[in-house]
This record gives sequence, C-alpha cells and structure tokens, in this order.
Amino acid sequence: METTIKIGNLTLKNPITLASGTASYGKELSEFFDISKLGAIFTKGLSIKPRPGNKGNRIIETPSGILNSIGLENVGIEEFIEKKLPFLLSKKAEPIVNVAGNSEEENIELCSILSQTEGINAIELNVSCPNVKEGGIAFGTDLKIFGQLVEKVRAKTKCVLIVKLSPNVTDIASFAVRAQEVGADGISAVNTFLGMKIDTVKGIPHFKNKVAGLSGPAIKPLALRAVYQICEKVTIPVIGIGGISNFNDALEFFYAGASAISIGAMNMVNPTVSMEILKSLENYMLDNNNISSISEIIGKAQS
Repeated sequence: METTIKIGNLTLKNPITLASGTASYGKELSEFFDISKLGAIFTKGLSIKPRPGNKGNRIIETPSGILNSIGLENVGIEEFIEKKLPFLLSKKAEPIVNVAGNSEEENIELCSILSQTEGINAIELNVSCPNVKEGGIAFGTDLKIFGQLVEKVRAKTKCVLIVKLSPNVTDIASFAVRAQEVGADGISAVNTFLGMKIDTVKGIPHFKNKVAGLSGPAIKPLALRAVYQICEKVTIPVIGIGGISNFNDALEFFYAGASAISIGAMNMVNPTVSMEILKSLENYMLDNNNISSISEIIGKAQS
C-alpha cells in the first residue's frame, strides 16, 4: 500500500499534515501522538525578528468555525533554529517552515537562511502577509507583486518551495498558475477567509484589526471549490486546507485533486484527529477498496 507523495524532490511518507499556526512547533501535539508518523508539520509563520502578535482579542468561536487575529506571533528565526527545530528533528518529524515576512527582502532573507539550515527540506511561503512597502496590501492579492515575490524567493532557496495562497481573491487559480510558472514546487490552498465580528454591547469591532481570519468546518465547501479549480489548472502538487474535520472531508479533497491535506482548526478540538484520519485512510485503501496507491484516489472527481 503506497501512501508516499512527492513535492518537488521531497518525499512525504503519507499525505496527512498539520497546518501552519495550528500545531505551533510540534511539541504540544507530540504529547498526544508520535508526530513522526505524519507526512509533515507546517510550523508557525516565521519572521526574522520575534513578533509579539496582535494586541487585544485574538480569537473567538463562530458557528462551525473560529475567527483569529493572532498577528503571526512567533519566536523569530534565530530561536526557531536553535530551540524549536532541534525538537522536531529529534522526533524524526518532517518540518516544513512557513515563512511570513512583511517585505520582499525579509522573505528572501528568511528563505536564504533556511536553505542553508540542516534539517530543512521545504518552505511554505505565506503570501497572505501584508507587504509593508506597498501600503499593506497582501502579497497574495496582487498577481504582479505575487509573481515577483515567488520568482525572487525561488532564485534564493534550494529548498522545496510551496506557496500558500490567499482565498481572498477573485480568481485563485490564476495565482496557482503563476506560482507554477515561476518555479514553485507545490501549492497550499487555502489560507483563512477574511471575516468579522461586531461587539453588539460596545458597538465596535471585536478585533483591533477589525477583520480576522475565518477557519474551521464553515469554510470547507469554499476551500474545496478552490482546490478543485486550482487542480484543473496546474500540474504541481496541491495541499488542500480548510475545515477538514474527519476522513470523509479529507477524501473529498483527495478526490478534488489534492495530493495531500493539512488539518488546521480541528487540532484544537481533537488533538489526535490527524492520526485518526491517517488510520482511516489506510483502512479505506486496504480493507474496503483494495487500493494499492494513494495516486488512485487523487483527482478522481476531476472531469
């Protein structure tokens, strides 16, 4: 039974991964299961210097989901390499480092450093970050700026380059196509959808930033649609993300064309959900359908 998948020259033992920002640096979830059993762990978004994150309210539950305004809080690349990465490697986990710079130069520097760091084989470029030099517009919402960033990062790193797309655009597939054209090895889709909460007692937005990122089961149909449309247009592997709560959800993403899936918000509800989905996938392939390779599932629903 073949469950391995390839993204560029990186081979993952299986297609079940943990999404960036929902598994921290792996240590917390390692108390619940053997994290080496997963295909990969996408780490919290990294910046050059430590970030304290946003002030005020950071998270609130919504119907079938959560809104978060964490602000990419992280320890910075130096502490990550010195303290966080060694733990992941000691557990024989496969870390994929999410890069979240606020300028083209910061993203390039991060990717260059990580490319020279032992144990790092892949990078996930988070283009939902605000580009401070372009008035705060997210890299992932302007196709020209997006293409320039991905192309320049590609030239500076030997690591497998996965680009995490923002869903807050009109035509997400066009961004995936552009990423492939300039050398990306894979696509992560999707990041959180922009949402909002109003405090009806105070009459003001719940979050200081006004808008926040919506994740959880509520976004699954939207994320699934995006993955399907992307897979119609590109040939590089796509990692499906968005509201995956159980094996049936994961199976939908595989059928839509995703080569792998990432579990996000549900990690905070059920810390062992990833292992449950992995076991269900193995049972589905072996006991019920006599499927010898994960490739027989991927893209089944594509016309």
